[in-house]
Amino acid sequence: MESTRGDEVAAGEPCVVQGCAIEMPSLRSALELFDAPRTGWVAPTTSVVAGGTTATLTATGACRFEKLRTDARALFRRVDTPDTLPDGARPRLFGGFSFTGTERDTNRTMENEPWAAYPDAHFVLPAVQVSVTSDGTWLTTTALGADAKMKASERLTRWRDRLTAIPEFDRGNPPGVQSQQHTPTLPGWRDGVESVIDRIDRGAVKKIVLAKALSARLDRELSVVDVLARLGESYPGCYRFLFEPAGGATFFGATPERLVSLRGRTVDTEALAGSIGRGETDDEDDWLEQELRKSDKNNHEHDLVVDTIHRQLDSVTDSVETGSRTVRKLSTVQHLQTPIRGTLDGDRHVLELVERLHPTPAVGGLPPVGATRAIEELEGFDRGWYASPVGWMDADGNGTFVVAIRSAVAKATEVRLFAGAGIVSDSNPDEEWDELRLKFRPILDEL
Repeated sequence: MESTRGDEVAAGEPCVVQGCAIEMPSLRSALELFDAPRTGWVAPTTSVVAGGTTATLTATGACRFEKLRTDARALFRRVDTPDTLPDGARPRLFGGFSFTGTERDTNRTMENEPWAAYPDAHFVLPAVQVSVTSDGTWLTTTALGADAKMKASERLTRWRDRLTAIPEFDRGNPPGVQSQQHTPTLPGWRDGVESVIDRIDRGAVKKIVLAKALSARLDRELSVVDVLARLGESYPGCYRFLFEPAGGATFFGATPERLVSLRGRTVDTEALAGSIGRGETDDEDDWLEQELRKSDKNNHEHDLVVDTIHRQLDSVTDSVETGSRTVRKLSTVQHLQTPIRGTLDGDRHVLELVERLHPTPAVGGLPPVGATRAIEELEGFDRGWYASPVGWMDADGNGTFVVAIRSAVAKATEVRLFAGAGIVSDSNPDEEWDELRLKFRPILDEL
């Protein structure tokens, strides 16, 4: 397989961009062709598969958002993009953040630490990018250095020819699950929920989203590209993502939750909190929906998220509008959902909004600092990039980030899945455990 690897970033070097329209290839097959690092991003407006790296940006610690914002602006000032490329085909940085910026245990080994290749913040400018946009399908290549124009052009010609002749790879069957292990087990989960409720009753916190991990050993090696394709069939309305650093495990998922989109001065986000299962019949499903709509516990949990997003956006917007509360129906679960749109008070970078909004009360809790501290004390495993912001940003500071739930990290025959439940004062540990089983199913069913 021909390498997609590009050039490592060096200070001051120009970055040249080449692009052309192409016939739409199979995105799944294109992703199969690419070497790591590779990226997959499937969204309602633009879908991208990418391979190799021309530039890599990383950051650690509490200032990771600010450092990435500064470094991204500096990089894009050196990027020479043709005016003929439509917006959706222009170079983007793809990547994400860890749930917290606190230093992780360096003694953990690769065998028990799937996040070894995932820093607190990590973004790549791909060497080769295929974008499916409203303006058609485009191939974009990038290169650095004095001969960057020649390298980008050669890369464009080579990959245009390869993608034009790309075959449709046969999709394999699910690998099968040999064994499963929960962290924590049910007794430990009950203890954790009771500890959270005790903290709420004492007034230390209002809500904590407690997560658990499910480690699965597979019968044979996993094709994450196949899983991502099957998730698109089962969850067509979700954002699908795949991040695979060179030599590391693959992080992937199909999330219903967008953290934020920024275009110009228009901010779009939503509150997604409060859950119930799906019915086996239409009548049962309608009954469950009504139970969700009138549930005091779920509406309280949802109100906390809506109110928090408003407060987080108030100081940077001229106006914030809240849409009607609806029910978002997915294959295994339905959620309360409220769209929120704001108009910024000036020009801002999408990462500034990401920093303000993460973690939302739907994946962290309230107040954020106290909830995050409790999560680290109670969960017993490293969330890594689970429930964190992942997405893209461009040269104008626009971008889209989602909350990386309904996700897993995989390498060879080992997969670790994650799911969380919002715990408030009247939460029932066994009911929350059952809810988590529903949230594991999107990934587990595909294994």
